Amino acid sequence: MAAVVALFPFGVNAQFMMFGSGNRASQDSLRKIAAADYADMLSKVGVEQTRGGRQPNSQDESKHPNYDELTANPYPFYPDPLVTENGKKVRNARMWYKVRRPEIVRLFEEHVYGRIPDNVPGVTWEVTNEEHKDFGGTPVVVRYLKGVVDNSICPSITVEIQANVVYPDNGSTKLPVIIEFGFGGGDPTRSFGNQKSWQQMVIERGWAAATINPSSIQADAGSGLTSGIIGLCNKGQFRQPTDWGSLRAWGWGLSRLIDYFETDKTFDATKCAIEGVSRYGKASLVAMAFEERIAAGFIASSGKAGAAGWRRDCGESIGNIISSEEYHWVCGNLIKYGADPLTENDIPVDQHELIALCAPRACFISTGSWNGDKWQDVVGSFISASKASPVYELLGYKGVGTDLFPGMDNGLMDGRLTYRQHHGGHEAGPNWPYFLDFFEREVVR
Repeated sequence: MAAVVALFPFGVNAQFMMFGSGNRASQDSLRKIAAADYADMLSKVGVEQTRGGRQPNSQDESKHPNYDELTANPYPFYPDPLVTENGKKVRNARMWYKVRRPEIVRLFEEHVYGRIPDNVPGVTWEVTNEEHKDFGGTPVVVRYLKGVVDNSICPSITVEIQANVVYPDNGSTKLPVIIEFGFGGGDPTRSFGNQKSWQQMVIERGWAAATINPSSIQADAGSGLTSGIIGLCNKGQFRQPTDWGSLRAWGWGLSRLIDYFETDKTFDATKCAIEGVSRYGKASLVAMAFEERIAAGFIASSGKAGAAGWRRDCGESIGNIISSEEYHWVCGNLIKYGADPLTENDIPVDQHELIALCAPRACFISTGSWNGDKWQDVVGSFISASKASPVYELLGYKGVGTDLFPGMDNGLMDGRLTYRQHHGGHEAGPNWPYFLDFFEREVVR
């Protein structure tokens, strides 16, 4: 395995420079690196073969995803977020923060998302460009940022976090900031015809809208695990089973952007929200669960490894998440639960407890229509929100308030933890106005 890494000592970014992103040799080389990395992790966790994920287009119907609610709950008994590992009931906020919450954090780090190492280098932020523009009739400042990671521990690997922030050009200070996991290099004021972008909706409320590019922190591919921030900390070597995956790495990068906002009086770093869709919905929930400075989360269409529980059999499965295409999102130890003799029911935590780690901060769980978002397990995301609600209630805040699924466009919006299924598909768009109202009520006022 070491010989494979030695072929590419400069990481994935250098690989693309060497071959060109469209070159077949480049793609073949990256596939070989990913295959070697995946094989190495399978060996480390003692797995020869996983059970495989759901395949909607397979000719074998037994591999198709399940969408029948009558059979979607093979493991109906979930871990109780308010019962400690030694069986004691959590009866007050002190016991939650001192005992149970740290237990849940440790379990997620060991079995699902991995640990952030102690030796993560520091980040120095630079303003690479600043423009004064008109955005839908409002004068704004667009600031482009670059977070340069100290790579002295492994100079061959370079990590530069890309982000931007747009805010009203009126001299205001202490602006709340809505941050999206997206693509930080583009112009956030670009037009979408007659449809308002989320950035424009944010600016109209007098707040700041920021975007951070996850791929500039850590590549969204197994071939990238020996570069990016994970590869930098490992000095270009393969991961260990409890090392962090891309979801936690992206959350780490978000934390560093919040560090930047703390240094500038234009922004109020105590009123930051994170939003993301699909894999970035997963990353948003993971980031919010572990980073307690995040005041609110808009978790859209996040599915497995996001809001939807592992113990559900609906849409995508654990086999998809631990496959060679997606295992880089999580830690290696999760692979064991997708291989015999273990099952999802053996995972000592489930995703309602990830939502519970966000308590008592404002968390909005969003899903799309049945046709457009069923792969992400619409009902499963609601069930997780419902099962996390007792933790919010213990801490003095209302959760979703019911275990009865509300249906399309009937949001459960009164609490600090909310759920809404919108009429659109695999997207956040239709729920943006509802989230911004929620954020203003729970965080800004």
